[in-house]
Amino acid sequence: MPKMKTKSSCKKRFKVTATGRILAGQAGKRHGMIKRSNKFLRNARGTTTLSKADEQIIKPMMPYAR
Repeated sequence: MPKMKTKSSCKKRFKVTATGRILAGQAGKRHGMIKRSNKFLRNARGTTTLSKADEQIIKPMMPYAR
């Protein structure tokens, strides 16, 4: 049986925690910072865990990251 492939886009963008959750960068910080509030920018620092529904989409694309 050939090896299963990991999606390159997922391996660059996501990380799996020890408990199996998916870590991702916060969305909405690429451009247009002038129109965003300071509170939004503060809260959007670092990474966040994905919701269960989004996890179910990403996990099959990363077969060896469990």
